[in-house]
Amino acid sequence: MLRIHFTEVDLARVRVAGEPDPMWEVLSTLHRLQSRGGRWQYAAWHRATRAELHAAGLARPVRRMLFALYPLGPYLPDFLTPAAAEDGLTAGLDDILRLPRRDVLAELRLLDRVRAVPPWALRLVQDAERREFTELIRRYHAVAVAPYTEHMVGGIVAHRGLLGRALLARGVEGLLSSLGPRVRWRRPVLEVEYRTDRDLYLRGRGIRIVPTWFSWGTPVALADAGLPPTLSYPLTRPAVPEAELPEAGVPLRALLGSTRARVLRCVADGLTTGELAQAAGISLSAASRHATVLRDAGLTTSQQIGPMVLHTLTPLGAGLLRQVREAAGLPGRPRGPGVS
Repeated sequence: MLRIHFTEVDLARVRVAGEPDPMWEVLSTLHRLQSRGGRWQYAAWHRATRAELHAAGLARPVRRMLFALYPLGPYLPDFLTPAAAEDGLTAGLDDILRLPRRDVLAELRLLDRVRAVPPWALRLVQDAERREFTELIRRYHAVAVAPYTEHMVGGIVAHRGLLGRALLARGVEGLLSSLGPRVRWRRPVLEVEYRTDRDLYLRGRGIRIVPTWFSWGTPVALADAGLPPTLSYPLTRPAVPEAELPEAGVPLRALLGSTRARVLRCVADGLTTGELAQAAGISLSAASRHATVLRDAGLTTSQQIGPMVLHTLTPLGAGLLRQVREAAGLPGRPRGPGVS
C-alpha cells in the first residue's frame, strides 16, 4: 500500500496531466510487452507493435536494453520518467541526457539490488552511451506509442471530463475519490494499491497525477520521495480499437449530417444532455437522440453522474475531430473541461 499524505496546501496543488506523458507511456508499453497482464485488452496493439519492431530492426535492442532497465518489479529508475516529459518526448529525453552521472549510477545501483543490471548499463554514465540509449527510446516511442496518440488523447480527454465534473461537484477531494478502483481517498491520505508498503509526505509540494493509457494494474509513483511527487495510474478500461478512423479528407457534415456534426463538436467539451442541447441549439429530446446515435457509433460515451448524464468523446471520436480539424487547417485538438 502506498499512502500519500496531503496537507491543506497540497489539496490546492493537485494537477492532472492534460495530455499523454510520453515517458510514462513508454514505460507502460514496455511492461505490456513483458507481461500477460491486459493482453486481451491490447491485443491489436500487441500484434501491430511486435510486427513493427521486427520490421524496424528494434526487436532485439528493445529486449536487450529497454527490458533490462524498465523491468517488471518493485523498483524502476526514476530518471527514466522525468518530470520534464510533461513538455514532450524531446524535453524528457533531454532531461535524461542532462542528469548528473552520479545520479544515473546511484539509480542503477538501486535497480541492481532487486534485479541484476547488465554491465553495459553502467556505461550510461558516459555521454555517448546515454545518447545512444535515448535515441533507442525515441525510435521505440515512434513505433509503440506515437501511432496511438489519438486513442490516448481521446481517453484522457474523456477521463478529465469526468474528473472535472467531480471537481466542480465535490471539490478536490471529489476528484481524488474518482481516480479508479485502486485508489481511495481517506482524508488526509490517498491510499493506493501498490507493490510495496510505503508512505509519501507531500509537505506542501502538491502532486501531479498522470492518467496513463497503456498502464495496467497498480499505479506507479516515483521511488525518490525528494523528487516532484507524481502518480501514474491506469485509465479505466482502456482499449485499442481494431477499426481504422475515417479518412481525414471526409467532411464531418457529409459523414454525420450538419446537426449531428455540431453535436459531436460540442461533446468535445464534455457536456450534460441539457448543456449539449443549449450549446448545439437544439431541443433536449433531440440532444438525447443525437447523443444516443453517436454513442452507438462509438464516437462518444455517456456516464451517469447523480441525476445527470455526462457525454464525452471516445478515442475514436476525438481522433475523427482531430483529423477533420487538421484537414481544414484548424489548430488545436478537442479537449474536455480543464483540470489543472
